[in-house]
Amino acid sequence: MEALLCKKLGDPTVASSSSPIEVRRNHPIPELDSPTAVRVKVKATSLNYANYLQILGKYQEKPPLPFIPGSDYAGTVDAVGPAVTKFKVGDAVCSFAALGSFANFIVQDQSLLFAVPKGCDLVAAAAMPVAFGTSHVALVHRAKLTSSQVLLVLGAAGGVGLAAVQIGKVCGAVVIAVARGAEKVQFLKSLGVDHVVDLTNQNVTASVKEFLKSRNLKGVDVLYDPVGGKLTKESMKLLNWGAQILVIGFASGEIPVIPANIALVKNWTVHGLYWGSYRIHRPAVLEDSIQELLSWMAKGLITIHISHTYSLSEANLAFLAIKDRKAIGKVMIAFDDLGGVRSKL
Repeated sequence: MEALLCKKLGDPTVASSSSPIEVRRNHPIPELDSPTAVRVKVKATSLNYANYLQILGKYQEKPPLPFIPGSDYAGTVDAVGPAVTKFKVGDAVCSFAALGSFANFIVQDQSLLFAVPKGCDLVAAAAMPVAFGTSHVALVHRAKLTSSQVLLVLGAAGGVGLAAVQIGKVCGAVVIAVARGAEKVQFLKSLGVDHVVDLTNQNVTASVKEFLKSRNLKGVDVLYDPVGGKLTKESMKLLNWGAQILVIGFASGEIPVIPANIALVKNWTVHGLYWGSYRIHRPAVLEDSIQELLSWMAKGLITIHISHTYSLSEANLAFLAIKDRKAIGKVMIAFDDLGGVRSKL
């Protein structure tokens, strides 16, 4: 089978002999490793910022080399163990893995797979678990976002950001989005976002305060932050008494300081959210979250926006789209005859 192998740590956007990744054409197909194991023929797999950091060696989890990167994916069941009861060959499924999905086949236990509802696109299903799962657990389970609240989403045009914006609207909240560039701003407005701040020519604090005043709103109740750095510091000026801060990641490369004295005086709650660890510590929460998201997807309440789709041999270009923040939504690798990059926007 084809598989993307990370041989050493380094920048996967480099297209030369020094690249840390390479496509293996004859990598062994994984065998079923337990009676309840399921082998899935992967239709598409998603690129997340964490995958990029992992190959760089800058992620919190550092697998031994060499390894096949992986995250969320979708495909069809290719083989099942003798004790599998939930799925049969040919069923459409999706899931996520710590490693291994950047390949034609992957093996996981049946308990870790989710049935993709009929009529749902497999590539879209492959893009859903990590980005939407992260935002759903953060906003619904942790912050318990309600229709009476104001949600501020940083990095709103990225994978988790777009997911947070849509989930915020499903919850009925007033949604303010922060992004950079006219194309991203227009796209966010098309989703029904209440207010969008364009960082290329607007100040976050001034723009949001003006909007809040126009709606007779006091401030922001929930801050969704996958960016960090100076943007976090600016956004904290907008938070209400009793506000909640969701620490999702640090795409800016700078870990922000949240002053404990201000958190005390303003009664803020700071939630750190490492979504992947829910599979170990709160698996029921994660399962309920994914099932609700699949239901929302089937009903059309959320839309998975695919920015670019690449073949496995174009993985360096896919990672470049992540690195350079070219994407609006998700970047995918699909296992079919693409003949080059495609854009769905």
